[in-house]
Amino acid sequence: MDNDVWRWLWTIFAVVMGIGEIFTAGFFLLPFAIGAGVAAILAWADAPILAQWLVFFGVSFVSFAYLRRLIARQDEGEQPRIGANRWVGLEGIVLEAIDPHTGAGMVRVATEEWRATASQPIATDTRIVVREVRGARFVVEPEEQS
Repeated sequence: MDNDVWRWLWTIFAVVMGIGEIFTAGFFLLPFAIGAGVAAILAWADAPILAQWLVFFGVSFVSFAYLRRLIARQDEGEQPRIGANRWVGLEGIVLEAIDPHTGAGMVRVATEEWRATASQPIATDTRIVVREVRGARFVVEPEEQS
């Protein structure tokens, strides 16, 4: 194949990998899109095909290694709690006595009121800590046990 074909192959490959990265997680296709983009630039500059392939592999490898380091650094430390799990660890107060046998019980955490359950009965006005969110109920325990 002559260089005119490689220009378009590299350009199309870079675009397809770039678009594919949008629909995948983990930055797996992005290094190949970057490598193909640089190879396409070389092809449009009439560089030899062997040089295009070597640059594609080299740039893809370097960008893959760099992105892995970047992602690993961002994953360090405690991750933010999202969804219902953001309530875990927060303190509240019992509004309606919690009876694990009947399933009755209501707590206030922050400004919201939630149904609650516990492994033991907990009286009204007791300070509690949310340990788990199970469906639409908090699993709580008295604050002194935390």
